[in-house]
Amino acid sequence: MSLPIILRDLDKSETESALALSWEVFQEFEAPDYTQEGINEFYRSIHDPEYLSLLRIYGAFLQHELIGVIATRSEGKHIALFFVKGAYHRQGIGRKLFQLIRASCPNETITVHSSPYAVPVYHKLGFQDTDTEQTFHGVRFTPMKLQ
Repeated sequence: MSLPIILRDLDKSETESALALSWEVFQEFEAPDYTQEGINEFYRSIHDPEYLSLLRIYGAFLQHELIGVIATRSEGKHIALFFVKGAYHRQGIGRKLFQLIRASCPNETITVHSSPYAVPVYHKLGFQDTDTEQTFHGVRFTPMKLQ
């Protein structure tokens, strides 16, 4: 049985909820792979008004609960945030969010700097590594692209 998920653009009043979900999921699944510097850098980035102004954020809702977010920048060509609450992992919600942004950029390459935890997820979505894992301000990532 499929969950009745609603996918849509988030409006500015919903940004805080999206960032809270991102931080919650980051702490549970990503932070264990990061140094304190990397954790602090991620927190700083999701609270930087200039950075946030570059993002288009989409949400996945189950009834009225926000359970997943994906954010892009560069006109949809780069995934900046992609988080689904742990209770909803492996239920196709991330794939649906990804398909939503893919539809807005159908003939373009999409890039991402994947956290170590998410590399297998991006591989399942068809992304390929473009370089080895890197670290910047404590944030570990693997550059990837989908063509």
